[in-house]
Amino acid sequence: MKRINKRKKRLLLIGACAAVLILLVILAVWGIRQLVTPKVDTEQGLSYIRAAESEDITTIEQKINQLERQDGGEVSRSYKEKFASSIVMGDSIAEGFSEYDLLNASSVVSKIGVHLYELEEQVQQAADLNPQVIFLALGMNDVIATAGDTEQFLEQYEAVVAQLREAVPNAHIYVNSIFPVQDSAIEKEPELAQISEYNTVLRQMCDDLQLGFIDNTDLVQDQYYEEDGVHFKAEFYPLWADRMAEVAAL
Repeated sequence: MKRINKRKKRLLLIGACAAVLILLVILAVWGIRQLVTPKVDTEQGLSYIRAAESEDITTIEQKINQLERQDGGEVSRSYKEKFASSIVMGDSIAEGFSEYDLLNASSVVSKIGVHLYELEEQVQQAADLNPQVIFLALGMNDVIATAGDTEQFLEQYEAVVAQLREAVPNAHIYVNSIFPVQDSAIEKEPELAQISEYNTVLRQMCDDLQLGFIDNTDLVQDQYYEEDGVHFKAEFYPLWADRMAEVAAL
């Protein structure tokens, strides 16, 4: 019995020692991990949370949307959806948006052959629609009508802007550059050769009046023109819509 008790004691002692050794190993491993693993600095996260609490919901949503776009997480929307709270006001070139069914009829306020001095009806339409954004696409007919008189052109364009600001005071206004035309169109209407000079005046006007200027010159390529060298085929309009949506962050 004594031998058996001694054996049991020896086994218990060995087991106890083994348990102590295992515990020491575990503690050693844990200590090494603490030394190797860098401490997480939570102060930056806490600072962001405190800053976010002071921002309004709209600002936070805008930042989230921006991050989603950067990550490719933005859900694709149709042009009609993007321009639902906007209008494109212009002449026959702008009318292509409704003719090719790219935008809703309520997003296009246009008239074939219209001049800057005869837009009262279109301004009233804009007031009735009360859009958040107005894209102006005017001036081609006025380049011909003013025959190089950029001062007269500027006065007429500024008058349209003033009317719109009074009729739709909360709308953001963007001015599209006048599209270049092909040589065949210039042969018929030599005044159109001065479109570049008129666009320079338009850009300066936008700077002075704090309007957004949208330069579309680089979008135009020969394959997009209709036979008249002025108007555009259907495949051009998505490019133009993308440019406006990009500038206005629609």
